[in-house]
Amino acid sequence: MKPADPARLSLNTITTKKWTLAQAIEGCARHGIRGITVWRDRLQEMGVSAAVQSIKAHGLAVTGLCRGGMFPAPDAVGRKAAIDDNLRAIEEAQALGASCLILVVGGLPAGSKDIAGAREQVRDGIAAILPHAKAAKVPLAIEPLHPMQAADRACINTLGQALDVCDLLDPGKTGALGVAVDVYHVWWDPQLEAQIARAGKARLLAHHICDWLVPTKDLAFDRGMMGDGIIDLPRIRALVEGAGYAGYSEVEIFSEPDWWQRDPDQVLRIMKERYATCC
Repeated sequence: MKPADPARLSLNTITTKKWTLAQAIEGCARHGIRGITVWRDRLQEMGVSAAVQSIKAHGLAVTGLCRGGMFPAPDAVGRKAAIDDNLRAIEEAQALGASCLILVVGGLPAGSKDIAGAREQVRDGIAAILPHAKAAKVPLAIEPLHPMQAADRACINTLGQALDVCDLLDPGKTGALGVAVDVYHVWWDPQLEAQIARAGKARLLAHHICDWLVPTKDLAFDRGMMGDGIIDLPRIRALVEGAGYAGYSEVEIFSEPDWWQRDPDQVLRIMKERYATCC
């Protein structure tokens, strides 16, 4: 298995939560990390124009914008508000030159127990924004989340489910709609290898890495640094690259008890080391 390419390492800015976007951009450049994925709250704090200028000045590639999605809502007003927000996200991703807009699709509407209905709302929401995304040339990357987050964050929970939506809404595999393979959410899936192969180059839009700790103190906010847990990271990277993915490996670590408490420069140093040795 070939070693991880250091030129294909990207920072998801949630990993260095203490930093502003400006600090994260400068930190990536300082540490020789060539890719960055931006969260929209930090982007709005900095301003889109200032962020675009700084990212360009520091020679970084924008490997994604987090996040769109969150489509299900109890009523038509809420569903329209979600679609309008996603249209704004597409415009922000276009301005940044982001390689994709990550879609965390949303869970059950408040008071609902109808997961099938929530999934239908997700399909309708993506269908509503897909023409705008195509016109802006911003690929949409559906990110399936672990089933533990089906109720509150994402009712699309496997790559197979995400790819079914892709095949329904973009049967021609135009490159406008695909998936984000986040190892934290999909490592357990017995169909992982087959579904990555099914996705292929046309559908594989993002590869997110971290690790699953045993024991895990918090199922949402206790992700591990690569090498600290039980995910076979080299195998999954080999699968996505073998299926045609040639983009960045993006480190996305939600870690309230550990990595969010550390000096972000230390986080980036360790992140680079672990990418070279554990991925």
